[in-house]
Amino acid sequence: MERMDDFVKQMQDTFASNNAAVYAWCVLTNHYHVLATTPDLPLLVASLGKVHGRMSFAWNAEETSRGRICWHRTTDRAMRSESHFWTTVNYIHHNPVKHGHASKWTEWPWSSAHDYLQEKGRETATRIWKAYPILDYGVKWDD
Repeated sequence: MERMDDFVKQMQDTFASNNAAVYAWCVLTNHYHVLATTPDLPLLVASLGKVHGRMSFAWNAEETSRGRICWHRTTDRAMRSESHFWTTVNYIHHNPVKHGHASKWTEWPWSSAHDYLQEKGRETATRIWKAYPILDYGVKWDD
């Protein structure tokens, strides 16, 4: 889907231009998750808001519709521990499976899972998955 590719590119460009270090990300058809650090969170959130506005405008034009496409619940959570960090990485990469878009992480193209698996290797990624299970992590966040 060209629309998804465009959004991913704009999102990645926005994180890069805001000097954000991105550790994990996943874009689904109706929401996305990103684990990142940034020197200026308010600036990053404002920049992402501009991306949301541009994309909404473009999508409305494609569909010849008017109105607002909403992006809800922008939140930030500080990672409290190494466990919290790795569980969040697992949660983000597992999101397409959770929502029924894929049966495996590698089947979903709009995610950092491919790069993560290449960087960590399957054995290490599996060890991290088992050591930091998602269990009920994120329940009701994006249902």
